[in-house]
Amino acid sequence: MVEKPWGRDDVPADFGDFDGRRIGEIWFAHPDGDAAPLMVKFLFTSERLSIQVHPDEAAAKSAGLPRGKDECWLVLAADADAELGAGLAVDTDRITLRAAALDGSIVDMIDWRAAETNDFVYNPAGTIHAIGAGLTIVEVQQNIDRTYRLYDYGRPRELHLDAGLAVARVSAAADPRDCHVDATTKLVSGPYFHVLHLTGPIDPAAVEDAKGELTFVPLSAGCRAADEMVRLGEAVLLDDASRIQIAPRGRALLCWAA
Repeated sequence: MVEKPWGRDDVPADFGDFDGRRIGEIWFAHPDGDAAPLMVKFLFTSERLSIQVHPDEAAAKSAGLPRGKDECWLVLAADADAELGAGLAVDTDRITLRAAALDGSIVDMIDWRAAETNDFVYNPAGTIHAIGAGLTIVEVQQNIDRTYRLYDYGRPRELHLDAGLAVARVSAAADPRDCHVDATTKLVSGPYFHVLHLTGPIDPAAVEDAKGELTFVPLSAGCRAADEMVRLGEAVLLDDASRIQIAPRGRALLCWAA
């Protein structure tokens, strides 16, 4: 459990009792630590997160990191006025971006989108992005703890303008994988990981391509793995998708490295 200035002290009880702490993220720690290719998180927001960007494969490896950081979000709950910032609204250049980050006008350059439950957004590395207030999100990402903050609404945290602007995409472009999810759907098919949204009961054909180490993340009640109940707020590793069961009207994510 990770406390954040933009987190919430009313995280739903399904996720545990946090004794009033301001929880922003719940990470699922892999037994392999930093060597694991994927990380899954739940995020809970009461304020906007920083405007930020992540390095791609080349930039990460040149900085001595094992991999870049693509990530994606699935909205589990959203207040009526919740927003997601994914990319830029207009093309720009790095000089303009630097000035906007310094004076705060970068906020108005972001492609802010109304966020609704079951919206899915993919953020390739290099995409300038931000998560708004009033959201509960499950995030799947390449497993690297490297974020370059470009603007943080006056919070007393370090910014990383040089590193962030060096890797940022300065053109406006929505990702073609962005969608609204309401059924069993393959949300991501590489290049770094796969994400499958499952609804119950599972069609065996839907999971036949899921190979290797699998991360199973329930998004509702009614999820089982290897004959054991797995609750919302938990995640399990397994190597055989046929051992997963989801009750009618239940849902979950199944993720694996490419």
